[in-house]
Amino acid sequence: MALEAPDEPVAGRVRRTGTRRTTQPVTLRQVAEAAGVSVATVSLVNNNKEGARIGADARRRVRAAIDELGYRPNALAKTLASGSSRFVGLVADAIATTPFAGQIIHGAQDEAWKRGFVLLVANTEGNHLAEQEAISMMLEYKVRGILYSTWFHRATEVPAALTETEHVLVNCFASDSSARAVVPDEVQGGRTATELLLTRGHRRIVFINATTPSPARDGRLRGYREALKAAGVRFDSGLVFDALPDQEGGYNAVPDVLARRPTAVFCYNDRVAMGLYDGLRQRGLSIPEDIAVVGFDNQEVIAAHLRPPLSTVALPHYDLGAAGVRLLLDGHGSVDNTVTKIGCPPVDRASAGANTTAPGRADAAPAVSDADGIT
Repeated sequence: MALEAPDEPVAGRVRRTGTRRTTQPVTLRQVAEAAGVSVATVSLVNNNKEGARIGADARRRVRAAIDELGYRPNALAKTLASGSSRFVGLVADAIATTPFAGQIIHGAQDEAWKRGFVLLVANTEGNHLAEQEAISMMLEYKVRGILYSTWFHRATEVPAALTETEHVLVNCFASDSSARAVVPDEVQGGRTATELLLTRGHRRIVFINATTPSPARDGRLRGYREALKAAGVRFDSGLVFDALPDQEGGYNAVPDVLARRPTAVFCYNDRVAMGLYDGLRQRGLSIPEDIAVVGFDNQEVIAAHLRPPLSTVALPHYDLGAAGVRLLLDGHGSVDNTVTKIGCPPVDRASAGANTTAPGRADAAPAVSDADGIT
């Protein structure tokens, strides 16, 4: 069967070439011809130039022609003219491939979209060269600013290229305090986790901390101590010990936990709590009837599906991403390099049961004294 001859191009309409359908981009000149005005007039109307002497009828015709032909402005040309675009960049080490930390992207994307911006994401997997190239490309696209994020809360060195544009660190902070940052409030989170147990009558609470120094390790311990003090419970350093921050670490910690005869355990993260569950169950102990357990992070694939479901404290990844965009756009041009802390909310499920220990047991923790203050 013979092919049909290609149709002639018609502004704003579909052109058919054989069996393949394509559209031709509509130009300013085509809009001007359809509206019966000059190209300059179309440009002025399209860009809403203030003070332009253009009659209402001409504006109406231009708008009608734009709608009818489906004209789209050249965003790149507008970007070059204004020096800025409607893009916000996000450069991250591995958050796109980390399920719960990926909520940072979700939060940033939603907030950017609400403000009329599109989020450009580059996941570098820690590759320094890829990071440099991603930042360079975003600068070429004249992004309004760049969010720089890590998948876990830590200090970081700010890439030199970021100083060429507005930038905010998300889930990390500058080692030399040279940049604005948004991070989780680890102290408040540790306090909240401990309060989940204190409010249910627990006083002898073990805290399994992590082995690796980090803002989370230090902050959660401080929050634990603050919550105990506020409840009138003396801090006992013997109830705090370190374990590897994973399932094996929690499982192997069970003998150390039981040796301390607690009624409750606060775990550094949900993976430690998962391992603790296994070890306690193997010894015939029930959660929360025999020992209450609280985790940290709210890794949904773990916490919500343990039996019983794990009470925990959520890392506010979605809110970190959204707050980063707000700080970037609302604080445009700011030289205030403060670190903004976002609260970690409790997620109360079924593992933080009430303390059923009779009052006056020998292993009950003694009351706090002024000498036991937090240092």
